[in-house]
Amino acid sequence: MSSERRPLTPALKRVVVGISFFLLTMAVAVIGYISFGWNWLDAFYMYVITVFGVGYGEVCPLITPEQRIFNMVVIVAGSASAIYTVGAILQMFTEGEIKRLLDVQRAARDISKLNRHVIVCGFGRIGQVMAQELTQAKTPFVILDVDEQRISLAEKLGYLAYLGSATEEAALRVVGIDRAIALATVLPNDTMNVFITLTARHINAELLILSRANLPATEAKLRMAGADHVVLPTRIGATQMANLIRRPRGIDFLEQTSDRQGLNQLLNQIDVQLAELDITPEYPYVGWRLASLEVRGQGEFIIIGLRKRSGQLFPVRVNPIMEVGDTLILLGHSHDTPKLVREVSSRGQVQYRGARG
Repeated sequence: MSSERRPLTPALKRVVVGISFFLLTMAVAVIGYISFGWNWLDAFYMYVITVFGVGYGEVCPLITPEQRIFNMVVIVAGSASAIYTVGAILQMFTEGEIKRLLDVQRAARDISKLNRHVIVCGFGRIGQVMAQELTQAKTPFVILDVDEQRISLAEKLGYLAYLGSATEEAALRVVGIDRAIALATVLPNDTMNVFITLTARHINAELLILSRANLPATEAKLRMAGADHVVLPTRIGATQMANLIRRPRGIDFLEQTSDRQGLNQLLNQIDVQLAELDITPEYPYVGWRLASLEVRGQGEFIIIGLRKRSGQLFPVRVNPIMEVGDTLILLGHSHDTPKLVREVSSRGQVQYRGARG
């Protein structure tokens, strides 16, 4: 459980250090006074009036030079630790640290009261969209993420959130997995999603589990791990585009900047991007059919079509020949499309121009 605790902030660390040093100084001082032959109450009383400068006389005379030197060290160390601690506490107030700590405690109490709620593992783009939809539907939910900045963002937006790893059983129990009705794991890492699904299904056999998959091959693994539903953002984006292309004049929409801007805004919500890649003379697949490149992509990206130098756009079903000066239009995960194409292209060079608009 301790591995899932929220890390201490710098201001709070200073308070802890100050209090620890103050208590350590007090323990050493009391032991030292007792060694002078005093009882523990007189020793403790002497420490308090010495450190806080009350001005009372010594409980017992400090006769030897060693006793006086010891008392001077106690004065300096005790006063310094007290001043340091008070300063750290004042800094916490000025930085709003106390309010943040109270908010954390209140959030923990609210999470413990949740029942028949949804657990959203990951607060990236998809997690943020899910939170918006669940809020509109007035469905109780809690965010679980290992990124402190994302948790802070969720809290600023008014969502219940907990800093911890969804792969850890302890963190899942803190957010009430045994009382939840559903869990959605929407991390960009397929391996993590499979592991979270396994862990969640082991804890709660009746839980509805929805998992994100980036690669089609992961879908079967997620279902074997216990996922009730698997969502592939790339497939959703491709289906949306295919539906647009099937409409009358649908091919023309890829030429309309305003239409692509709206589509990319929609696709970005599910971490998908429409990209264009210019074919250069060094491209190793010049002269190949379009379907050949799609097969070599192994489902990591989806080719939408090929725009010829003349400006004419051909969909995949036409299977046109790729030539120098043509432009590939494809769909893939945001920020991953250039990398994926380089992997497929091997030694070839492809100029990535991103999504127009």
